[in-house]
Amino acid sequence: MNIKIVNKSNNPLPSYQTLGSSGMDLLSNNETEIIVNPMERTLVPTGIYLEIPVGYEGQVRARSGLSIKNGITLVNCVGTIDSDYRGELRVPIINLGSEPFKIVKGDRIAQLIITKYERISWDQVDSVDETDRGSGGFGSTGV
Repeated sequence: MNIKIVNKSNNPLPSYQTLGSSGMDLLSNNETEIIVNPMERTLVPTGIYLEIPVGYEGQVRARSGLSIKNGITLVNCVGTIDSDYRGELRVPIINLGSEPFKIVKGDRIAQLIITKYERISWDQVDSVDETDRGSGGFGSTGV
């Protein structure tokens, strides 16, 4: 699949780091360093603009290494890039760590996954089929 991309960052394009990687690294495109203090949120620019085909979406996810080592994760867990969005891809991060975190241009800040989705039509009914699980949730199948 081809996706159109405008790269205003002069950084390399998002890329897979290994043969088995499902996510491509997104790089920051900030002219000055960004300091994210503990419990602070910010939007980090990437300098890229995407044209994703209808029927596909972009998913922005946290990088596990930044999360476990520094407490850096995404404000909204997984960000969605809709196929009709044409603005700059910016990454909403939060510092859940105990130390300030510095971001300089070109840092790997998140990962991007492109995936196909299905649109649905609702079939409004008076009841849904029963299952063995029923309404059990929130730990009902064990820890």
